[in-house]
Amino acid sequence: MVGISEFKYSGGSLNASHRYLLPAILKILHNTSSSVREKSLFDLGCGNGSVANEIHKLGFRVAGVDPSTEGIAMAKRHYPHLDLRIGSSHDDLKGQFGTFSYVMSLEVIPLVHDPRSFSRAVCELLRDDGYAMISTPYHGYFKNLAIAAIGSFDNHVNPLMDYGYAKFWSVNTLRTLLEETGLRSIEFVRVGRIPALAKSMIAVARKK
Repeated sequence: MVGISEFKYSGGSLNASHRYLLPAILKILHNTSSSVREKSLFDLGCGNGSVANEIHKLGFRVAGVDPSTEGIAMAKRHYPHLDLRIGSSHDDLKGQFGTFSYVMSLEVIPLVHDPRSFSRAVCELLRDDGYAMISTPYHGYFKNLAIAAIGSFDNHVNPLMDYGYAKFWSVNTLRTLLEETGLRSIEFVRVGRIPALAKSMIAVARKK
């Protein structure tokens, strides 16, 4: 999560991407809740805490970290009842927080320069029966063709964007990463548009 500590937050509300990510996350939680022993979730890259708070409303024990001092300041101001702290996947998160039935990370992994370390942290935070939910902008053959065809490739992968994406994930590359670091039963949910042109995808994986 190095490189995202300068992200700025204007408040404690949900952002535009949460309009399509959050309903999908809530559906995953609903569909899998009967197979976990406790309602607990860790938000890795929690930002301003707005999504963590929505999940807390469902009766979950929620904790999380983010390297952005501004994001965590917003989280503490708006959601003081949540255990959200400054930190990253490089910290001993299991030692600080324990383990959880769910580990969620929304749109963080494309910013990470050392994804294997990040994925190992996710795996370590999970209980044996737990689920990981990791979202990233979707990249697939037809979407990439469409982006190139309308002349938007430079804008889409703009290297001039400060704190922009470091990596662009496909279903195959993200699956490979998660399997390498101990996650199994990996499924993908595409959200935001029709599947071939989806804005994001959510990898749902289990530890065992």
